[in-house]
Amino acid sequence: MTERHITRSGQGGDRDVFEYALLRVVPRVERGECINAGVILYCRAKAYVGARTYLDEARLLALDPAADLAGVRAALRAVEGVCAGGAAAGRAAGDDPGRRFRWLVAPRSAVVQPGPVHTGLTLDPAAETERLLDLLVR
Repeated sequence: MTERHITRSGQGGDRDVFEYALLRVVPRVERGECINAGVILYCRAKAYVGARTYLDEARLLALDPAADLAGVRAALRAVEGVCAGGAAAGRAAGDDPGRRFRWLVAPRSAVVQPGPVHTGLTLDPAAETERLLDLLVR
């Protein structure tokens, strides 16, 4: 069990505010069934945007035996690439981390979709991304 803290304004210490959204795979949009497959996290104070993904192929195939595994893996890699910036981000490479995050979490009707945005406090955004992946996806 992990420890949870509730803080009031001004009690965050040296922790920074972050926003995150889950990445969901919805193999058949008309059915609305999904599995969590990743986390996108943005921390303005650290100019950090990052994504970590994990695709449980057996769970996905249980929802849709005809799911396009290669296509889903490619879409998840693309999200990680946009977060990483540089050449992997394509046309988004010139955008600041906040703009890339907002673009990635915009609602869309696709096989890989972002969930709602949530907030928290962290000392280390990269470690928080990994923690959330373990907690909510794996």
